[in-house]
Amino acid sequence: MTSSTPTSVADTDPSDADAGPVGTIALFGNPNTGKTTLFNRLTGLRQKSANYPGTTIEAHIGSTTLGPDGPTRVVDLPGVYSIHLQGVESTLCRQVLEGSAAAPGLLAGEPDAVCVVVDATALREGLRFLGEIARFRLPIVVALTMLDVARRRGIEVDPSALQERLGCPVIGVNPRKGDGLPELRSALTEARVPRTAPGASEADVREWVDELQERSSPSVDLLQPSERVSMKFDRAFTHPVIGLGVFALIMTGLFWLLFRIATYPMDWIEGAFAIAGDVVGGVVPPGLIHDLLVGGVVPGIAGALVFLPQICLLFFLLSLLEDTGYLARAAFVADRLLRRFGLPGTAFIPLLSSHACAIPGIIAARSIPNRRERLATILVAPFMTCSARLPVYALLVSLLFAGRPALAALAFVGCYALGVVAGVLTALLARGTILRGPATHMTLELPSYKAPSVRTALLTAYDKGMVFLRKAGPYILAFSIVVWWCTEFPRTGAPEESQSLRTQAAQIEEAQPDEAAALLVEADRAESKHALANSFAGRMGRALEPVFAPLGFDWRLNIGVVTSFAAREVFVSTIAIVFVGDEEAAEGEGVIEAARTATRSDGETLVFTGGASWALLVFYVLAMQCFSTLVVTAKETGSAKWAVLQFTYMTAVAYLAALAARYAWIALS
Repeated sequence: MTSSTPTSVADTDPSDADAGPVGTIALFGNPNTGKTTLFNRLTGLRQKSANYPGTTIEAHIGSTTLGPDGPTRVVDLPGVYSIHLQGVESTLCRQVLEGSAAAPGLLAGEPDAVCVVVDATALREGLRFLGEIARFRLPIVVALTMLDVARRRGIEVDPSALQERLGCPVIGVNPRKGDGLPELRSALTEARVPRTAPGASEADVREWVDELQERSSPSVDLLQPSERVSMKFDRAFTHPVIGLGVFALIMTGLFWLLFRIATYPMDWIEGAFAIAGDVVGGVVPPGLIHDLLVGGVVPGIAGALVFLPQICLLFFLLSLLEDTGYLARAAFVADRLLRRFGLPGTAFIPLLSSHACAIPGIIAARSIPNRRERLATILVAPFMTCSARLPVYALLVSLLFAGRPALAALAFVGCYALGVVAGVLTALLARGTILRGPATHMTLELPSYKAPSVRTALLTAYDKGMVFLRKAGPYILAFSIVVWWCTEFPRTGAPEESQSLRTQAAQIEEAQPDEAAALLVEADRAESKHALANSFAGRMGRALEPVFAPLGFDWRLNIGVVTSFAAREVFVSTIAIVFVGDEEAAEGEGVIEAARTATRSDGETLVFTGGASWALLVFYVLAMQCFSTLVVTAKETGSAKWAVLQFTYMTAVAYLAALAARYAWIALS
């Protein structure tokens, strides 16, 4: 049976296309069984990712050589506890077995063979899952993982006895070390339909599982020492109070590593693109193309790449945590808290990821089976304070609490807390209105503790990084060029102030070269301010004065707000140009001092009053100011309406909250 859904999948391996794969093997298994690690061992580094048509579920695709007939395609399906659950992942697995989830480059009808990965330490659950797949009467090979862990626990599983009873190959493998891989490849060429399968009733499934387990693994009555230790860890990690404390400590350490380590490659990227900008500026002759490349294209590419280290490192660390078995315990604790706001425990990883960048957080929401809960998570993910907000916080907090580091630190914590509170309250509102529906209880089996696979974590980090670049990179670049154009055009002549400064510099150039150079710098700054004020962006800022005047913003602040809808971090460089006339001042204290003393056109009223600064800070905590996040929201939800709703709602909330913050400051001052 084949699907009639029109689709295209670009993630195909050119080598596969040339050789023509001789068949397709689908990998199934429960979560945390080592399935993806096994996939990576089978396919090497030739793995890719693609979405199934009509879903946001990602499949890993690769090829392996089983014999002399050519490469065989391997598709790694999402780990599920049962193919009969209502989640998107379970539905997809069921459709693959039925042959109704075919897609170009992935599957064409039913798979030629199925490899079911079973954890020897959780044999009963694995056999139950195997029984569900065996009913489809497809050729099957069983890959038994965690045999070494089972032996340490005093559990002996006999693959030969299990193979004899099932009537299909059963191979013991260790994906981390590569043990059993040659035997598994050989067995996949001889996959057979099992002789036995359970009946349709639940009782039939229990009689079938019991018989298989009795033949292949004798019961163990005594609790092994390692299991007693695991139970002690579980009691701590899943405790309502202690578990939250442990989670807070682990996540604090994770984010400390994230911001500490990612700083170095981010600095290298920025430095490399600064050099690239100088090289391009020196090679391309002055003119419009020169300005476009130096002011638009190079910074746009840098903007797409500079946060890549954080994204890759975040998923690398999360993959290590997940591999150890800890994240399942953390999700169990989070489920108690998040369900009060209409979100499942599985939402905590996407929301956690969003504190680095909302884009990987939204992508990570694919793990939430219920569509309404997944949409609610996507809608609120941008409320979490991402790293792009930090430069804005640093500027505004420095203005509000100059010389008071304790209060400045408290304000930073308050910004994070405000984002979290706004997010969970929005989720509660959405789940009670447009996304109304019963809360789903999280089905979760606590996996065994084990050493994480660095190889798998590296591949996960690479894969997520490529997803970010493919989805967001082109749009970040395009919007950066648009912002550059809006700040550069229309071109205007030099103001009288700069002409006067240049005349003075020319008169004293020979006698006082240092003073002449300083005058030329002032002339350049005056021209930058004049050009920005008369550009399309500047005119837009003046046009928006009636809108933002209640928040205490003048037209120059409006420019920063407008340009930062491309990306929040643009705000600081825009403010530097507006108030200092030198974008490089954003790196030092110049922009803070200039902003602190900047006055309105009357020459007396400060631009950054206490009320305006508080309003601006609250606005940046809550507003949807990231074009690439909106693009990813539209892609992940399958409709632009959710991105429009996200933008409109967050902007409205940010405006009203900023208005309240300003008048609260006025009332208290």
